[in-house]
Amino acid sequence: MKRLAVVKVRGSIDVKGTIRDTFKMLNIIKVNNCTFIDNRPTYMGMLQKVKDYVTWGEVSAEDVEFILKHRGELEGGHRITDGYIKENTSFENIADFTRDFAEFKAEISDIPGLKKIFRLHPPRKGHKGIKRSFKEGGSLGYRGNDIKKLLNKMR
Repeated sequence: MKRLAVVKVRGSIDVKGTIRDTFKMLNIIKVNNCTFIDNRPTYMGMLQKVKDYVTWGEVSAEDVEFILKHRGELEGGHRITDGYIKENTSFENIADFTRDFAEFKAEISDIPGLKKIFRLHPPRKGHKGIKRSFKEGGSLGYRGNDIKKLLNKMR
């Protein structure tokens, strides 16, 4: 199994109710929100349902660490730090947590108070196009390892 990052690219206005429900199940409500899931068949079916509104791809432990350090937010709006991880979990720092997270030995919910949604900036230099798939030169759908470039642009 692999970890996937899912980023919502388009809004939810005039969208079918079933697609809106799928967004709620994936925990991505607003545009430029990101969440991490695995690639089990149920999630892959959900991604196929919302493929015209999101982009996704495989991430490594380093990518998850990058997002947690830059965009990880605790309840109350505070940033996540190595000290918080050490005090409230069995991990020494963010890097230890992300290594175990990438190997499916830990989950986001193992950090108390950490929000499951990561609010990203719009990408620097903009999206290539939010009406076309990644294969056609746009920003939607599956993009594989190229999700790293998008996450870096949206830090």
